Amino acid sequence: MAAAGTAPAGARAVIELSGVTKRYGRTVGVDGLDVTVRAGEVFGFLGPNGAGKTTTIRCLVGLLSPTAGRVRVLGLDPVADHRALAPSLGYLPGELRLYPELTGRQTLRLLGDLQGAPSPRREGLCERLGLRPTDLDRPVREYSRGMKQKLGLVQALQHDPELVVLDEPTEGLDPLVQETFYELLAEATAAGRTVLLSSHVLPEVQRCCERVAIIRGGRLVTVQTVAALREARARRVRLGFADGLGARPLGAAEAWSPRWQGDQVVLLIPPDEVVAALRGLLALPVADVTVEEAGLDEAFLDLYRADAEPTGPGPEQQGVEPEEAS
Repeated sequence: MAAAGTAPAGARAVIELSGVTKRYGRTVGVDGLDVTVRAGEVFGFLGPNGAGKTTTIRCLVGLLSPTAGRVRVLGLDPVADHRALAPSLGYLPGELRLYPELTGRQTLRLLGDLQGAPSPRREGLCERLGLRPTDLDRPVREYSRGMKQKLGLVQALQHDPELVVLDEPTEGLDPLVQETFYELLAEATAAGRTVLLSSHVLPEVQRCCERVAIIRGGRLVTVQTVAALREARARRVRLGFADGLGARPLGAAEAWSPRWQGDQVVLLIPPDEVVAALRGLLALPVADVTVEEAGLDEAFLDLYRADAEPTGPGPEQQGVEPEEAS
């Protein structure tokens, strides 16, 4: 059985984007996206505000039609085959809007009916996420942000969908509920379900996903495994000195952006240069040394710096409304 976030070998494609472009008049939301997500993986979808993530997700769930290109979800066209697809699809939007006058229980029943499938997991999910019967009998207008997010997660998962699309799923959740959410993701992929996860919380993506797609200005920057992204980035080398002299010249190592704090210095060194760098640095009066692999957040920023000049104006440069372009 595949680990959480890992697609089994030879798994079939659940999401296929082929040359997908979406324009709003002369404004380009996304441009020529090619992405494949396979059954059983938690796939990360990353980019800053205005990159085109929400536009892409809306094309996936049938809320928008692409201007050009081809979208297939579970082998179906999300717009033309929306009714057939809905029972197999769970969706939590980044900006969850609920009917304030309905109770939580009424909301889940309504959304379950719209999904067109039984909701066998509703009661268990409410219990695990901490939505008590008394909470479910209250109108949604009285819910906190975190309670609304819990309700959104339940409605996305209650019918045990084959594919779940989650946009900022842990927004507003306390740490204990976040841990429950991670458990639910692991259980979903162990059962062969597929998850597309869009999040600004990069440690969350690093924890849950094996592969990620990164977009900028509506265009695809890369699709890679998290491990490969981290492996290619600079290592953080931390040196401590015991002589109390503080900052000092480091010779050739000055090229690696030393940051001093008292008797400690941090250097960012390319992975293929770490061994040679340490040979020179350890000739100094070093008391301790730590070498850390880059996190996904550093890899993400590093990759964006390298791709700082997009080939044309993206949606954030063309005045697209934030909700439309994010």
